[in-house]
Amino acid sequence: MIYNSLLIANRGEIAVRIIKTAHEMGIRCVAVYVDADANAPFVMAADEAVRLPDGGYLDGNIIINAAKKTGAEAIHPGYGFLSENASFARKVSKEKIIWVGPSPHVISVMGDKLKAKELATKADVPTLPMTSKPSEAKKIGYPLLIKAAAGGGGKGMRIVNAKEDLKESIASAQREAKSGFGDERVFIERYVEKSRHIEIQILGDAHGNVVHLGERECSIQRRHQKIIEESPSPRVSPEIREAMGFAAVKLAKKIKYQSAGTVEFLFDDKTGEFWFLEVNTRLQVEHPVTEEVTNIDLVYEQLRIARGEELGYEQEDINWIGHSIEARLYAEDPNNNFLPETGTLIAFEEDLNAEARWDSGVESGSVVGTSFDPMLAKVISYGATRTDAASKLARALEAAHIGGLTTNRDFLVATLKTQEFLNGDTTTDFIDRVKPPKELTLDENELEYAATIAALWMQELNRFNDDVLGHLPSGWTNGRIPKQNIRFQFKENEINITYKAQRDKSFIVNNSKPALIHECYENGIDMEYNGRRQFSKVTIHKNKVLVHMSFGDVLLEIMPRFVVPGLEVQAGGLVAPMPGKVINLNVKKGSKVKTGDTLVILEAMKMEHSIKAAEDGIISELYVNNNDQVENGALLMVIDSN
Repeated sequence: MIYNSLLIANRGEIAVRIIKTAHEMGIRCVAVYVDADANAPFVMAADEAVRLPDGGYLDGNIIINAAKKTGAEAIHPGYGFLSENASFARKVSKEKIIWVGPSPHVISVMGDKLKAKELATKADVPTLPMTSKPSEAKKIGYPLLIKAAAGGGGKGMRIVNAKEDLKESIASAQREAKSGFGDERVFIERYVEKSRHIEIQILGDAHGNVVHLGERECSIQRRHQKIIEESPSPRVSPEIREAMGFAAVKLAKKIKYQSAGTVEFLFDDKTGEFWFLEVNTRLQVEHPVTEEVTNIDLVYEQLRIARGEELGYEQEDINWIGHSIEARLYAEDPNNNFLPETGTLIAFEEDLNAEARWDSGVESGSVVGTSFDPMLAKVISYGATRTDAASKLARALEAAHIGGLTTNRDFLVATLKTQEFLNGDTTTDFIDRVKPPKELTLDENELEYAATIAALWMQELNRFNDDVLGHLPSGWTNGRIPKQNIRFQFKENEINITYKAQRDKSFIVNNSKPALIHECYENGIDMEYNGRRQFSKVTIHKNKVLVHMSFGDVLLEIMPRFVVPGLEVQAGGLVAPMPGKVINLNVKKGSKVKTGDTLVILEAMKMEHSIKAAEDGIISELYVNNNDQVENGALLMVIDSN
């Protein structure tokens, strides 16, 4: 089963990640891509790439044809898309192409969460009370959790606190499950409020050998999707690890699991009990933290197992050393319920002096659209202790030069620095309970400092590019005119910077504060301002200037000298909180609505977002129809209050 070429049936950071290890093993890599990804880093990293027509990453037949066309002898599905599609795995094997993953039978059984729970019960692995019948919800007791029977990643998942919300929540979860996995089946189980999400990484080969690589904790989540993961868990004792690991290996052996996989458990933080949730028959997004503490490359192991090789080690050979934490960097707005953001990344540069691993699928200039998950990168730290790992990760995120659109970077940094996180108090209610700051809060002095850096960098660049009078001092004139000035907008704040060059080549800013430029470069400036000196990366794109400070990035908008009046949002206007597609319009012009009514449902990145009425009223104007694609901030309708 030796193979020398591999097609990666995926995109973004996971495609880059697989290509890296495959290349280290001497394996030729083939990428597949849709038009939106034509210039993406993963396409450039591969040895060859094939453009996919309509259907893209979810069309198994055209991916298999791409493998045949390029002579790829094996296919790695990554995660998401077709990674847990048993039918696709079966077709791959039928075409005599090696499938890098567990058998189609195992994928089929474990991909159906209902069947998986039945098998877990037979293997004496504890499971939560559940039902697939809404009429039996009362027996389980509220709050409840609705989950998709096929797939994961938070899609098709809803918390239900009261009986009156059950019907709508089920319908919404079914639509999302259908869109994300092609299977609308959902089930209901008990919701454990004070819990942790603990998962056990397993590896199995075709010779019956199975080991576990310890646990990951993935409890910090928003919208039922993980954003910070770590290994080991700060809560799991050696005894609990052994019990969970034993249960995971027992189940894996029962189903004859081979390749990398994850057995997920829900852990009750109060009682120490744990229950089986599901088996993910693929590589997990958060796999790097396991790699860091075990020093085992999981992609390498997957590719070896697919060649028919034995693991070559036993459970007692595996050690866990140190601590690793991963943060998922998303294009999303934490202040807008973590809804996705779109736009251009005008800068995306990690700081090479900060000790962290970046698994990324984007680069400076990448455009983030609505077609795919908005994750930009995974940033992974490793330290001798958990505190070291948290500090290193926060520093790596702060030190990176990233901007152009809204991300969750500042929220991640704030989370990692909270005392609750550092104490290991990381249950699934963490965000709602702890409420870390969702954005970077700057005082007037910090804003003025960043704006001064931008202003003086821009004037230096202008002088450098001036072919006529570039040799004259900045702002030189033979008459008395006002000082040079520039106005910036930062969120709701307007910052006005005036500056005047002195004979010694220094500057006076805003009438009293001294500034001195030590060196200026095309992408940054070494500047001293009011007694403080630092080197700042600076990127300009159209009317936006991104300034990197010691605490993160500040995105400033250059304000025009003459402001053209804009259109005001109409009173009672309801605007789109994110870009997306209208998939369910529940009102028409003239409809009467009450506070809390769901008016319209938008879909973006295969996730649904319900927009509800904030007040009673009548729809006086309606500007959208079903299937319309709308931009962030687009006016959807106008509600006249009663």
